[in-house]
Amino acid sequence: MTSTIAEHVRAARPAGTARAVVAASIGNMLEWYDFTVYASFAIYIAHNFFPSNDPSIDLLKTFLAFGVGFVVRPVGAILIGLYGDKAGRKAALTLTILLMAGGTLIIAISPIYAVIGLGAPVLLLTGRVLQGFSAGGEIGGAAAFLVENASPDKKGIYASWLQASMGMSNILGALVALSVTSLLAPDQVMAWGWRIPFAIGLLIAPVGLFLRKTLHETPAFEAEQARQKAEARPPESPLVVIFRDYWRQLLIGLGFSILWAVAVYTLMIFGPVYVQDAFHFTPPQAFRATFIGNFFLVAGCFVSGAVSDRIGRRKMLTIGATLLFITVLPLYLWLQASPTPVTLIVVQTAFCTLVGSFVGVAPAALSELFPTGVRSTGMSLVYNTAITVFGGFAPALLTDITRRGTQLVLAPAWYVMGAALLALIALPYLGRAKNT
Repeated sequence: MTSTIAEHVRAARPAGTARAVVAASIGNMLEWYDFTVYASFAIYIAHNFFPSNDPSIDLLKTFLAFGVGFVVRPVGAILIGLYGDKAGRKAALTLTILLMAGGTLIIAISPIYAVIGLGAPVLLLTGRVLQGFSAGGEIGGAAAFLVENASPDKKGIYASWLQASMGMSNILGALVALSVTSLLAPDQVMAWGWRIPFAIGLLIAPVGLFLRKTLHETPAFEAEQARQKAEARPPESPLVVIFRDYWRQLLIGLGFSILWAVAVYTLMIFGPVYVQDAFHFTPPQAFRATFIGNFFLVAGCFVSGAVSDRIGRRKMLTIGATLLFITVLPLYLWLQASPTPVTLIVVQTAFCTLVGSFVGVAPAALSELFPTGVRSTGMSLVYNTAITVFGGFAPALLTDITRRGTQLVLAPAWYVMGAALLALIALPYLGRAKNT
């Protein structure tokens, strides 16, 4: 059996470095782009889909709808993760981008409340549910695909493309948001301009679908399939194996993935809306700072991923978590004391760099907790549990908290600090739990 598997690994065709990276990353880019523009245009979506006499309540409802998409993420994580561990990484990646495009299309063309009444928020929720289900399986399948195409000494830099692509999508989203809000009058953005970013997102989907459908399967997955066939017995369900044999890895992965979720959704996704509401910046000022900052997010992801290949995942993650714990509150206090466009750009750039130092390494670290046969399921389950419970509803939760009084305006900083503390508690156990 050993010789058969070895021969299969030698015969397996590599996916092609550049093509594999682009194909795995582009769906993740579409996912983050859609989430970014939804949050960026939340004020306009609130007016059109949840109109009332209280704009802050409308915004809260809009972010609750944003969070509903995360409720189905664990279901998508399990079902698409299982599909990826059974049918292959390529099949799972193709499915996720189709579902994501479907959800984006629904949001882009949905009639507003003034036209169809309650049917409008129902359609909006339907689009978010499809996006959430798709996103549930995206990160596990894409990360598994990347690390299984990488040599052992380059898994960190390969996997860093996942979160770097998030930064690229944020740059695109901020550029689109800045263009729309700068080139159109406010009433035009409110009436129909908010649909433009979602229409642009739809243009990404066919490219990603083509790239993913023409990929080869990963050598590691094909070797695992050959091993199971050589054993001549029905394979166990990856979900059963995960909870029976890898429950410690699930807990450790969840411990540091909470910061992965909280840092991104608090500082990156919610950030542009938060600074408008809490510190009274204009939309172009907020989007301009986000646009500039995300270049540093991309660079931070690549640098931290490469460094982790040299010093180890645990050390790099510990550095990133520590920096987030000690700097987020002082940066927000500075912005509160000096709410100028220059300060905002500096603070957002610092946030993006700090987040990149952590999330650029997280996908590789999480993938190494699980063996090939259950990697997609395990990663999807851990990441999406963290995202659903601590990330997806963060904008709604923080919107509700910060509107209750000036003394609570810095709640986002404390939220990130709490998540960083949990990560620092979990990370010492990471090295003992690696499976690859």
